[in-house]
Amino acid sequence: MNENYMGEDYIVVKAQENGVTLIGLTRGRDTKFHHTEKLDQGEVMILQFTEHTSAMKIRGHAEIYTRYGMIKSESPGTGGKPGK
Repeated sequence: MNENYMGEDYIVVKAQENGVTLIGLTRGRDTKFHHTEKLDQGEVMILQFTEHTSAMKIRGHAEIYTRYGMIKSESPGTGGKPGK
């Protein structure tokens, strides 16, 4: 374990459409994909930042809840409008 590690925040992602993709990215010298999940509409996943996970990429229309508040992601190619 890294004694300087400060993390363990959780986020909650609620899919607003089928096929929302969640991608975990690694910490360290080289950033790499290390985990991928797909959610369908209405599914919820609770995610945690860890010593190995420094970032998460969320693709698709979803609600993302953090300790800082809620943000909505949009579907790619919809001109800023949620859904397709």
